[in-house]
Amino acid sequence: MLLNPFYPFTFLKISTLKATIILLSILLIKSNLLRLKGGVIGGLFALILISAVFASSTIALGSLVYAYRLKKKSNPDEKQMQDLETVNI
Repeated sequence: MLLNPFYPFTFLKISTLKATIILLSILLIKSNLLRLKGGVIGGLFALILISAVFASSTIALGSLVYAYRLKKKSNPDEKQMQDLETVNI
């Protein structure tokens, strides 16, 4: 078997190619994980904002209903005058 004189260069090319592929694979996995993490964080933040808007609108609606009921209870047409008598001792 003949020995190839360019074997060290070929070995070096293959080794650097393998290292480059491994490095790029690691970077790709890292970017996908960061994108996934950002999506999860963004989704949770959006969910918190939506629930806060829902809670504040529910509280506002509840206060409007409460104010309407108070106004309806204190309507002067429905109030009846009571005859009060003085007490003599």
